[in-house]
Amino acid sequence: MTTRRDAAAADQQDPLAVHREQFRIDPGVVYLDGNSLGALPVRVEGRVAEVIAEQWGRDLIRSWNKHGWADLPRTVGDKIGSIIGAEPDSVIAADSTTVNLYKAVHAALSMTPRPRILTDAGNFPTDIYAMSGVAEQLGRELVIVEPEEVLSSVDDSVGVLALTQVDYRTGRKHDLANVTKAAQESGALMVWDLAHSAGAFPVDVAAHGVDLAVGCGYKYLNGGPGAPGFIYVAPRHQARFANPIRGWWGHTEPFAFRLDFTPADGIDRARVGTPHVLSMLVLDAALDVFADIDLRLVEAKSRRLSSLFIDLLDSRVELASPADASQRGSQVSVRHPDAYAVVQALIGRGVIGDFRMPDIARFGFAPLYVRYVDAWDAADQLRAVLDAEEWAAPEHRRRAQVT
Repeated sequence: MTTRRDAAAADQQDPLAVHREQFRIDPGVVYLDGNSLGALPVRVEGRVAEVIAEQWGRDLIRSWNKHGWADLPRTVGDKIGSIIGAEPDSVIAADSTTVNLYKAVHAALSMTPRPRILTDAGNFPTDIYAMSGVAEQLGRELVIVEPEEVLSSVDDSVGVLALTQVDYRTGRKHDLANVTKAAQESGALMVWDLAHSAGAFPVDVAAHGVDLAVGCGYKYLNGGPGAPGFIYVAPRHQARFANPIRGWWGHTEPFAFRLDFTPADGIDRARVGTPHVLSMLVLDAALDVFADIDLRLVEAKSRRLSSLFIDLLDSRVELASPADASQRGSQVSVRHPDAYAVVQALIGRGVIGDFRMPDIARFGFAPLYVRYVDAWDAADQLRAVLDAEEWAAPEHRRRAQVT
């Protein structure tokens, strides 16, 4: 059995350990919810102060040109593109993940006469809501199958296969390369939601021939609550990418103020309205953390962290994530009949995870700031909560609207 001393020794040898100091994490807190909201990069605070005082405060509207506000969606998009292995000028940071998924699936369907969108039951519900709306609007059909049935369900009726790579509840991970290949060999277009992938491990959308992808900026990219999402459109599709939401920043001449719409060239046609400058600048600063990061090291540490946690798990909880580290994202989920109360009791002890209906306690392992001793302490505190039956306390059993 691994001891805490062993975990501390692993931290001493960790090549990514130096990056923890780039994040604000209070002493005594074990933060295992970066798969919902990434920790605050310390460089963000100074950047926000600069933007408010010197850009907005001093230069006012001149900042759109002087400080490059107008170009932020492409600037930030290129930074994200380097993280997900995209070609230059193929990612725009804008809007939310849901809005971008709507754009991507709608545009993909406009490229094929096939009647069906295929997804799986492990997809995040908002993705399914957006796709069902697209299907209704275009007179197509949304088909939902179990995750293990995806590949066998791809046939010549499927025009778009749209999946989230990492299941938000269990952490089960689709094989992006093989699924993309299977979809395209059948004649379908592949759309990926990378919300739980980008920044957690290498994705390499260009190398694997992904057609379109979307994701968010506030999980492993650490862009803050409500950070802009992103959309990737492979260069080969950009000329025929028909954005269903037409806005002036997606126009070829946004400041000509013409009444007729002509889409911009390239990835700019995925833009819609005015960029959210303050949140975009926060994300831009947060992404600088990745400037010298080898994502292969990030993935390797993620697997070791989560495997250590699994090895230390108490038998009174049931593993909900795949036991094979190569088949899960950067999280571990466990089942317990009173998972909500267990999570609340852990939070009271300084171990912050989260809960997902109906019985899942979820723990994210963001390798840039989570340590091996954090994984050890979290498992130890989980055992203590179960031993003391703290989950049975009334204050831990009352569910709030947001957890």
